[in-house]
Amino acid sequence: MDQIAGITATGKLGEKPKVTFKTPMTVQNNTYAVLQKGDGATIQKGDRVCAQGIAINVKDGSELMSSWEKNTPDCSILLSDSNLKQIEPYKAMIGQKLNTSIAFGINDSNSANTSYILVYTLVSKSKDLTRAEGDQVTDVPASLPKVTLGKNGKPSIDMNGQGSVDKQITQTLIKGKGTKITNSMTAVVKYTGWTTDGKQFDSSWDKNTTFDADVSSSGQIIQGWKDGLIGQTVGSQVLLVIPPDKGYGNKASGSIPANSTLVFVVDILAAY
Repeated sequence: MDQIAGITATGKLGEKPKVTFKTPMTVQNNTYAVLQKGDGATIQKGDRVCAQGIAINVKDGSELMSSWEKNTPDCSILLSDSNLKQIEPYKAMIGQKLNTSIAFGINDSNSANTSYILVYTLVSKSKDLTRAEGDQVTDVPASLPKVTLGKNGKPSIDMNGQGSVDKQITQTLIKGKGTKITNSMTAVVKYTGWTTDGKQFDSSWDKNTTFDADVSSSGQIIQGWKDGLIGQTVGSQVLLVIPPDKGYGNKASGSIPANSTLVFVVDILAAY
């Protein structure tokens, strides 16, 4: 990535920086400049990073956006191998220390047709879980599907006579000790889904990926997931038996027939 010249920042590390550059300025995508070197822990591959952000119009220096005032950092930044291959700016974060401020150039690619500088201050980091971790729930009703876990945590299932339902069943199997999921959050999960005949139709375990499930009202996931995940905690494993009206309804979806009751086992690995 190329460097952006002529941009500086002042202010106390870990607080909103005062960013200065000569306007009007032109910027290119996938360009950056480290404005302030941090004093915290070193950011490494595999970390999830939370960053406070300011967007500044390069034509006139006006502030377009800031997360500092409401303390709403962007914690969607996962420095995984696949993301580092696809998202060029993430590479600039590896090896930096927390409280570093980095400017990234964004050139006219947004709907407002405004080129801007995005200044990220890297305020915290964490590691996502790789599987559910917590206390085994002991009072799971005997009538529910039976879940067994492989060595790596991948679930398999015995439907145990589970048929169609018209009301959702949400059963915590492992109770995690992490953050509680609210209706404005995104849960980072691994999951497997089956129809009640025991046929698996999807599994992130088989793809070795995670899925970011936005449980907010605008999130593009089925209602049964939103209802089942809100109120759960990071580290938990949840069994969801979802009726058709909270799944795909009277339409087929891929290999899932219309009017299917869906069964999922979901591990909650992180949330933001």
